[in-house]
Amino acid sequence: MEVPPEQSWGPVLVRRQPPATQGLCETLKARLRRSCTCSMQGAKALVQDLLPATRWLRGYRLREDLVGDVMSGLVIGIILVPQAIAYSLLAGLQPIYSLYTSFFANLIYFLMGTSRHVSVGIFSLLCLMVGQVVDRELLLAGFDPAQDGPGPRHNSSTFNASAAMLALGLQNCGRDCYAIRVATALTLLAGIYQVFMGILRLGFVSAYLSQPLLDGFAMGASVTILTSQLRHLLGVRVPRHQGPGMVVSTWLSLLRSAGQANLCDVLTSAVCLAVLLAAKELSDRCRHRLKVPLPTELLVILAATLASHLGQFHERFGSSVAGDIPTGFMAPRVPDPGLMQRVALDAVPLAFVASAFSISLAEMFARSHSYSVRANQELLAVGCCNVLPAFFHCFATSAALAKSLVKTATGCRTQLSSVVSAAVVLLVLLALAPLFRDLQRSVLACVIVVSLRGALRKVRDVPQLWQLSPADALVWVATAATCVLVSTEAGLLVGVLLSLLSLAGRTQRPRAVLLARIGDSGFYEDAEEFEGLVPEPGVRVFRFAGPLYYANKDFFLKSLYSLTGLDAGREAARRKQRGSGAGVSEEDPVEGKDLGPGSSSAVLVPTAGSFHAVVIDCAPMLFLDAAGMATLWDLRRDYGALGITLLLACCSPAVREALRRGGFLGDDQGDTAEEAQLFHSVHSAVQAAQARHRERAAADSTL
Repeated sequence: MEVPPEQSWGPVLVRRQPPATQGLCETLKARLRRSCTCSMQGAKALVQDLLPATRWLRGYRLREDLVGDVMSGLVIGIILVPQAIAYSLLAGLQPIYSLYTSFFANLIYFLMGTSRHVSVGIFSLLCLMVGQVVDRELLLAGFDPAQDGPGPRHNSSTFNASAAMLALGLQNCGRDCYAIRVATALTLLAGIYQVFMGILRLGFVSAYLSQPLLDGFAMGASVTILTSQLRHLLGVRVPRHQGPGMVVSTWLSLLRSAGQANLCDVLTSAVCLAVLLAAKELSDRCRHRLKVPLPTELLVILAATLASHLGQFHERFGSSVAGDIPTGFMAPRVPDPGLMQRVALDAVPLAFVASAFSISLAEMFARSHSYSVRANQELLAVGCCNVLPAFFHCFATSAALAKSLVKTATGCRTQLSSVVSAAVVLLVLLALAPLFRDLQRSVLACVIVVSLRGALRKVRDVPQLWQLSPADALVWVATAATCVLVSTEAGLLVGVLLSLLSLAGRTQRPRAVLLARIGDSGFYEDAEEFEGLVPEPGVRVFRFAGPLYYANKDFFLKSLYSLTGLDAGREAARRKQRGSGAGVSEEDPVEGKDLGPGSSSAVLVPTAGSFHAVVIDCAPMLFLDAAGMATLWDLRRDYGALGITLLLACCSPAVREALRRGGFLGDDQGDTAEEAQLFHSVHSAVQAAQARHRERAAADSTL
């Protein structure tokens, strides 16, 4: 291969011949042929991929793993029972349905999940989102969502509800029946969305829900949850508001009804909150000494149930209680297609939130314990945890951080612990559920409020996040504020839009600097940031720390022109109008005043120096689109009209390929054309520019 003289000092790279590429049709045919090929080995691999438990169960180590799995499963099961009963308040459903959900979710994720430590089940944020949809549909059907348990209630809406049921074709279906039908329809659709996302390999989509967005969403949703539980803590009857401003409207209703608070519920709430918060603080401080976390919620619920039963709080003081919780399982039922049409849009944010939390938690625990998970399989697992249980009167589930941390701390090794947890829930379903009949709803609200401590404490991270990244802090605050002031769905949408705008803003105005040489080395750095750097005479080295595409091409040119002091486009046009074809030499300087990359254009100010070449450091340039290619074409043309050489250095393979396809290298698409314009280092490009300038100077002196 013939090498140009100006590059004879550097190493020679010989390009490999690229393999023959198949067309799109051939590629699709090959993939379809592989996927449709049937064999015993392929069927076995497919089953193991869909049900990872069939693979890792064969290598299960009884001596090493069984004790930890049984212990963590028992602890999680003990925690699940009170949380399941409590979270039914958020979803606006009866406690039995929360127990069903916890049971089926643990079994299905045991078979299909790829994470060893994640606990999948009821999650407060999802319960809130389900509850908001259930309340809305109950109102539209003529029911009163505030009638959520035994206690004082009004029956003024009974006739309207019956008429609405007849119109919807749901005869012999009361409030609780209609509520669970709405929840199962919503859950089935959310699960179908998640399964389709897994089949289409869209696990990467959850990565666009950034951690600041998820933290802000959790904070805003926690404030909404806290607001929704205040009526249970105070024992007052207020309407369950819907739509934008629900939190503010609820607070106003609570202030107007504060004088009607149930004294029994208020005292019970105060005692339970004090005990739970004190126990949580003690557990946090002594967590290194405690091998097993204290089952505080279960102990409080048992004591409160016993006190309520013996003191007859419901009969004597009108305190709202959980009511009758049946045992056993109900017959499966297909979710109502008519209701599925009504909640189809509501299932979209539910599916995305559940997927994002589940995948992020699975990846977090996988990194901390040195194993890998498959995001697409996690989508399938969580989706099936919603699709299949929806036929058994269950509602939406996902991974939960608090229970997953407890699971890890108590020695969990595999998902066999989920089977143990499901067995504990099954015991409650078959025998122990009726014992919680007299449990006050204010106690369940206390359990929910205390579980929000972790999410509410995230507000303390905002100052540090602001110092690290103001854009991420803005996303956090905007997401949380929109969740509180408007709605959780609007908060999620605002967070996603702001995250995308933040990403676009960072690439639209990236940092642009001129580089200078570090002593006698072959390395170059920012001349403004570091002292003692040596500028190359006659050569301007420009670095643009971002991709070059349609949104930032104008900023690219403004930055380059202002830093070099020459508006090449304007000067080339002016010389063309004058009819002057003279290049730039020492007698015709083109260097101007440095106006900074933010100025609109450069002003031509004659100085003592001049430059004959511009080298663009393309190392930070991730990609190049058609607009960016046109910008480089115009830039080379304008610089060429002024006698200035434009060279590119450190181009990535993607940028080199784009330049080659766009014809930037000329008609000769071989290695010689590329080596004459593209360089593997800034220093080699600078040396080539100096060598070419000396050759032209020598030729001019000869003439």
